[in-house]
Amino acid sequence: MRTTYMANSATVDRKWLVIDAEGQILGRLASEVASILRGKNKPTFTPHVDCGDNVIIINADKIELTGKKLLTKQYTHHSGFPGGIKQRSALEMRQTRARAMLEITIKGMLPHNSLGRKMFNKLHVYEGAEHPHAAQKPEAYTLRG
Repeated sequence: MRTTYMANSATVDRKWLVIDAEGQILGRLASEVASILRGKNKPTFTPHVDCGDNVIIINADKIELTGKKLLTKQYTHHSGFPGGIKQRSALEMRQTRARAMLEITIKGMLPHNSLGRKMFNKLHVYEGAEHPHAAQKPEAYTLRG
């Protein structure tokens, strides 16, 4: 009788990948990165195990949005106090907090539980072309499509 392979934390093989976000579209990049963080691109994917790779994203400040989203898309945050709502346009976010814009998008595509929080910790986003993870020997990753 054949049994289904189920990965566990001891058998997971993790790699480090570098993705250049320059000229990439935000949503398309985020969906593929979320898939890599979950491990869905591996044949050993197991839904209840964190089997994804570590991802380094560089040039986050050069991300693109299609259509009029730079002007119309709003990022909203509420402090929890009366009158504590804050809104920023996508253009303002890209100029001042490009890293946060990419992290918010990717975090929303991961599971909303403790496993998703573990997966999100393997994401490293940098606004410039430099990153401090050279010792991990990351491989360059090209996006599909």
